[in-house]
Amino acid sequence: MTDHPIIAVDGPAASGKGTLARKLAAHFDFAYLDTGALYRAVAVSVMAAGGKVDNEADAVAAAKRFDMAQLADSDFAARLRTAETGRAASVAAAMPDVRAAIILAQRQFADTPPAGKKGAVLDGRDIGTNICPDAVAKLFITARPDIRAQRRWQELKADDAELSLATVLNDIEQRDARDAGRAAAPMRQAADAHLLDTSDLSIEEAFAAALALVEEKLNR
Repeated sequence: MTDHPIIAVDGPAASGKGTLARKLAAHFDFAYLDTGALYRAVAVSVMAAGGKVDNEADAVAAAKRFDMAQLADSDFAARLRTAETGRAASVAAAMPDVRAAIILAQRQFADTPPAGKKGAVLDGRDIGTNICPDAVAKLFITARPDIRAQRRWQELKADDAELSLATVLNDIEQRDARDAGRAAAPMRQAADAHLLDTSDLSIEEAFAAALALVEEKLNR
């Protein structure tokens, strides 16, 4: 147990968990970590080194080299958001040894929030179940696959005019299957997490609902 609040925000790709986690962190002035970016960083590092993400040795070596400072590099960070990187990160994240190499950085962030922040918000797939099981507040954010695909397609099509909605939906469904079916820390809703479906909610409505759930936990 830590002496400061930790908020765990889990859910599948494009469910809105990242947006809500960032808004919660800003509201409470807590440190924020997108843990998916760590696995994306591993994928980018593997590809930059000429390796293959589905080669476990290459992926584990990149995970062991990971430095949180990489995320502050604007050129490196820009490569994290591509569709190719997202697919590759999902493959790497299914490898137990990759997860073992990254878990320490996540827990260190949660236990010692940077910049003197008084709490931490982490979003990912297994924050409430594996990384921070003692988090004071846990949310599991979801939305229907077609809604999530539409959201992700809107994000990506500006950089790839030929990208189809059907392709994005297929990627979403494959990632869901890998994330939920992996042996190491599969994506699932923690028993004490609040479920929030954002399919038919605006960003403002979803945030209001998330904030109410978190404040209820923090005020206890």
